[in-house]
This record gives sequence, structure tokens and C-alpha cells, in this order.
Amino acid sequence: MNHNGQRMRTRPATLPILAAAAALICGLALAACGGGSDADAGAENPDSAAADYAKALEGAPPALAKLYADGDALIPGGVDALDQQLAAVKGHPAVVNVWASWCGPCRFEFPDFQKVAAERGDEIAFLGVDADDSDDAANTFLDELPLPYPSVTDPDGQIKDEYDLRGYPATAFYNAAGERVYVKQGPYTSQADLEADIDKYATG
Repeated sequence: MNHNGQRMRTRPATLPILAAAAALICGLALAACGGGSDADAGAENPDSAAADYAKALEGAPPALAKLYADGDALIPGGVDALDQQLAAVKGHPAVVNVWASWCGPCRFEFPDFQKVAAERGDEIAFLGVDADDSDDAANTFLDELPLPYPSVTDPDGQIKDEYDLRGYPATAFYNAAGERVYVKQGPYTSQADLEADIDKYATG
């Protein structure tokens, strides 16, 4: 068949050549997939980071260890609950990622948050906010893209208003004194960009 769905006639003598060409193309495709970097593999299979959360964060200070003990949990309460969570980790920089299960750009950036939280969660408090969402949809989403940290639910948009958000995702940065220093509107497109903002606003 050609790309228009029309049947193509192939002379028998050309079949071995076509078969060899097809095998070569498949082999090159497999080599390209197998030769990708670890970062590429993580992007294709973001769940791979989840298996190492416990090991990666086992040396976290008590306040952060307590936070991560509730990984993937949904905490009701909007702004009040968020403030309580941030107060509990005061003394450590904090990164708060606002997401929703129905948000495509949120899904796109989640693997970067998975990786950075696993790598730097022993020095920085990571926290999520599940906004304008249902718990059932959020839990299904987290089953697919698990996190080492909990998320405060914000069904009424209280945190959205507090951060003056135009949409999702968004990420707020707090210094070790508990002061909010920056809110990024929109998604991160790379792990490097996320880490650069952490270094600039949270730990800098």
C-alpha cells in the first residue's frame, strides 16, 4: 500500500531487496532507541524515577523525611493546608508545583519534577498542589506518574488566587526563611531550567 491506501505492485525480484532494506531500517530504529541517554529513557518512562525515591531520600532531615513519608498523598484544605505544610518545613527552601490531572503541560514537566525531587529532596522541600481537579482523577494520574511528595488539593482555586495564576502548571519558590520569592507561570521544558530556578530563587 502507498500512503494513499492504494495497492502497489511489486515485482518478485525486488522483494529480497525490499526485505533487506526494511530490516536495515528496523535495526537502525532499534539502535537509536537503545542508544539514547538515561535522561531520554526517563522522559519516555517517567515512572522509572519512582523506584528510587525511598533510597534517594533516606538521608533527608527529619522535617523533610516527614513530608516525604506522605508521598503521593492528597491533602485537603487549600491555602490553609498549604501554609501548614510550608510552616512544617521552614528552615529549608521549598518548591511548590501546581498541577492538574487534565493539564497536558503538567504531564510534560512531571518527569523533571520526579527526577529533581529524587536528587535534591534531601535539601529542598518539594510539595504539589492539585488544582481544579477531582481526587479520583488526581489519584489515577499519580498512579501513572508517582511523586515522592504529597499534594495539597485546591478544588476551589484558593491557591490559584493566592499565587495570581493565569493557568497551569505553575511553580512557586520559597527561601529557607519561608518567604515566597518567585512564582513561575507555565511549564518547565527541561530539568536544567527547573534546577536553574531552584538555584536562583530557592537556594540562592
